[in-house]
Amino acid sequence: MNWVRSTLFNLLLPLWTALLGVLCLPLLLAPWWGAMWAIRQWGRGVAFLARWVLGIRTRLIGRENLRPGCVIYAAKHQSAWETMALVPLLGSPAIVLKQELMKLPFIGWYATRARMIPVDRDGSTRAMRVMLRAADVARAADRPVLIFPEGTRTPPGQQPPLLPGLTGLYRSLGVPVVPIALDSGLLWGRESFLKHPGTITVVVHPAVAAALPREHMAEQVHRAINSLSGDSA
Repeated sequence: MNWVRSTLFNLLLPLWTALLGVLCLPLLLAPWWGAMWAIRQWGRGVAFLARWVLGIRTRLIGRENLRPGCVIYAAKHQSAWETMALVPLLGSPAIVLKQELMKLPFIGWYATRARMIPVDRDGSTRAMRVMLRAADVARAADRPVLIFPEGTRTPPGQQPPLLPGLTGLYRSLGVPVVPIALDSGLLWGRESFLKHPGTITVVVHPAVAAALPREHMAEQVHRAINSLSGDSA
């Protein structure tokens, strides 16, 4: 049954993406919030398909820790699920994403218009400057910034070190960091065709205050995003 569910989902997801992408094309002529609205609807549609096709539900813990305005949300990254499902939860986040995604049809068009934050993973000083300039635009619009600070998707149980992007944003923006733990990889494996029914838990932790020593911030964030049992060391 999981093979049938997964096959159907993997057929419906690109159809949903293309359908919404075509219907919302006029929004690309609107200000950034028009494209952001379309991205939120896309995320809601993906969550709907995940629930009713794959049997994947979401349990949210710590909703009270979501904050208005410009904060940095630092989330665990185990699968493609969170890149889609977290957007409706966080409102209008400017997402730090791979630069090559900005070149894709539909996804790249809307991400560019919604002023997402492209990052070149070569880690150069120039790449950091480009990312921080885009983050300043998000701060000026009082938008949250969403980053996956460990970088690439990792299986449950792995705790790679944080990449420099988070500390750069923290120093530049001067705002609190809200860590988000999740266990999506238990049901939706990294680069796995097969998905499993069940419940993905998302934990929004209390914010780490602004203006702490960077190493203290990084330690607290790393511990918090790896706090679920699927990520225990």
